[in-house]
Amino acid sequence: VKPSGTQLDFTQGAAKTTDRPLDMYIEGGGFFVVQVNEEIGEGLAYTRAGNFTLNSERELVLATDTGRRLEPPIEIPEGVDDQSIDIGTDGVVRVLVPGQIEPEEVGEIELATFVNPAGLKQIGENLYVPTAASGEAAQGDPGEDGRGFIRQGMLEGSNVDPVVEMVNLIKTQRTFELNSQSIRSADDALETVTTLRGF
Repeated sequence: VKPSGTQLDFTQGAAKTTDRPLDMYIEGGGFFVVQVNEEIGEGLAYTRAGNFTLNSERELVLATDTGRRLEPPIEIPEGVDDQSIDIGTDGVVRVLVPGQIEPEEVGEIELATFVNPAGLKQIGENLYVPTAASGEAAQGDPGEDGRGFIRQGMLEGSNVDPVVEMVNLIKTQRTFELNSQSIRSADDALETVTTLRGF
């Protein structure tokens, strides 16, 4: 027995408050767009992970060792600390520059959606690229055309419920045992019939 394939499940996970200004949670459908090597997915990959930070050039990047840059790029001006960054539910990023009274808009985060997200291909690092099964990415503003809203200071938790999974595992085990018992009973019956024919 071997698996014939795997099915990706992008059901919404529970929101976890982190209070880190650069953490983002997608409430609804959609994926963040990040830059990868040109030979992979035409240079773009997609992720639900919203743990972002600033790199040495003060650009928003994924908080991983590879530091994938957000697409389109958003650069935070010098002197602006994390607490002065405001990310709206519509993806608009505003910062309060020291010495200024009004916040300044520095960019807008876009989300991508797919006709069939389950058809995406995993490439590691919690990143995905489109395939013929998923269709091309439809990139645009959060809150429009089925895209979710962005919540600042939160991350998406796992969509796996351990209790439900344990119950399903026990049910599968019981079903397997029942089927095994049925086969064993049928085998015993056939053996009895074969023995009777011998007489």
